[in-house]
Amino acid sequence: MTHWWRHAAIYQIYVRSFADRDGDGEGDLAGVRDRLPYLRELGVDALWFTPWYTSPMADGGYDVADYRDIDPRFGSLAQAEQLINEAHRHGLRVLVDLVPNHCSDQHPWFQQALASPPGSPERERFWFLPGRGESGELPPNDWQSYFGGDAWTRITEADGTPGPWYLHMFTPQQPDLNWEHPGVRAEFEDILHFWLRRGVDGFRIDVAHGLAKKPGLPDVGPHPDVSDLPYQDCEGVHEIYRDWRKILDSYEGSRTFVGEVWLPTAEQSARYLRPDELHSAFNFELLCCPWDATALRTVVDDTFAGHLPVGAPPTWVLSNHDTIRHVTRYGRADTSFDMGDKRLLDPSDLTLGRRRARAAALLTLALPGGVYIYQGDELGLPEVQDLPDVLLQDPTFVRSGGRDRGRDGCRIPLPWSASGTSLGFSPDGAAEAWLPQPADWSSLTVESQLADPDSFLTLYRTALALRAERLVPLPETLTWVDAGRDTLCFDRPGGFRCLVNLGTQPVTLPADATVVLASGPLEGRALPADSAVWLHL
Repeated sequence: MTHWWRHAAIYQIYVRSFADRDGDGEGDLAGVRDRLPYLRELGVDALWFTPWYTSPMADGGYDVADYRDIDPRFGSLAQAEQLINEAHRHGLRVLVDLVPNHCSDQHPWFQQALASPPGSPERERFWFLPGRGESGELPPNDWQSYFGGDAWTRITEADGTPGPWYLHMFTPQQPDLNWEHPGVRAEFEDILHFWLRRGVDGFRIDVAHGLAKKPGLPDVGPHPDVSDLPYQDCEGVHEIYRDWRKILDSYEGSRTFVGEVWLPTAEQSARYLRPDELHSAFNFELLCCPWDATALRTVVDDTFAGHLPVGAPPTWVLSNHDTIRHVTRYGRADTSFDMGDKRLLDPSDLTLGRRRARAAALLTLALPGGVYIYQGDELGLPEVQDLPDVLLQDPTFVRSGGRDRGRDGCRIPLPWSASGTSLGFSPDGAAEAWLPQPADWSSLTVESQLADPDSFLTLYRTALALRAERLVPLPETLTWVDAGRDTLCFDRPGGFRCLVNLGTQPVTLPADATVVLASGPLEGRALPADSAVWLHL
């Protein structure tokens, strides 16, 4: 039996920006339920929900205060259960985001830790350590937060005296949990059961590489080895996932884990995908890769080489809620992406970016394995680069002193129709959306694209339907074909060929090939620059 997750097209829903039913300007679960027919007709297999749990929203919901309840701004636990059931009736599976590396500083555990004396059991669930320096005034080590600044914050005890420091690899509002503590492990195993009993089909694991830390929490040092950092990819994390896999496998149906694993080498990432650990992981190498034939082929080859020994399926992703939307990336002079330097204000030729993004869609949907589609990818939405500073809410903007403008630009509410509040995102008469949409998005709405046979949305719907019919049943193999310089060309079994032209000159199509689907207009029997085509031989 081939498991569904080996080839699934999974659609990422950032709930706050998907659809607003109650009119408060923020997306909610009822809004998602209203749009389930749209998602079914799009042709995806599953929905991945970014965190919908109770949260102060210091980091867009990735600061969880209660893992067993829904944030009131999104709805209720009963509504989540209803959404899971209705999605299943539409033939859509449901994955929920699990955030195990850290919780919110408003989580009852952390509040109990702050209220408890030094050395108490309540503090052992986190990383509370004395500071260095004569009076403990310096952090316990030299670790830096992923979001900028020190990874440590010092507390003040109830009697007003300076206390120990606690670790937070992200914001101070997200204290890291101590995964050496048996109570932490037991708690998250129970959380898995809680959601599995409610019918979820799997979990996306946030910061999957970061749960375990090196014993003693040693300094990184002035010249760190990025493949051997003390706060990520430590051996103890694999025991956690082996235990979790046993839980998942104890439930009926084909449930799955997908890990967010940002690591320097394919070999490191593959260790998370051994048969008794996670089922798959995001392939960020493709997302970060420039629009270059040689570089992209290297990514594909390296991905297969890394996954083959552990028997895991590859995955392909072009954008998500943390990165620059690929329409904008592909229109830049430098089309690569680096989380450490997003170049948020780099100019972009969006006409070129959209042409390349359409070709990239056909490339990723033709490759063997699973594929992830971030909400709005199917509409060709660009990054919004001109949000005023006063509207920016991402903590990376503040933590970096304004050097990193954050991720708000890829989280703008979706445009559904040219009329209505916030382009149909909210009902008539509702509050304005929590982040404003550009005026020119009125031409990118779902409503307008459904009526356009040449739109991004039509391309995605057609490609997903053809993928399900013709490609999903095939073996997970491909054969490279030499189609000339600056091209990517490969065959799948059964006479299917994908050809991508990344050069500047048209590429002639094989005389005996039938065009199945093209990313844009052809020039007779030639594929224009920055275009892709599916062929039947």
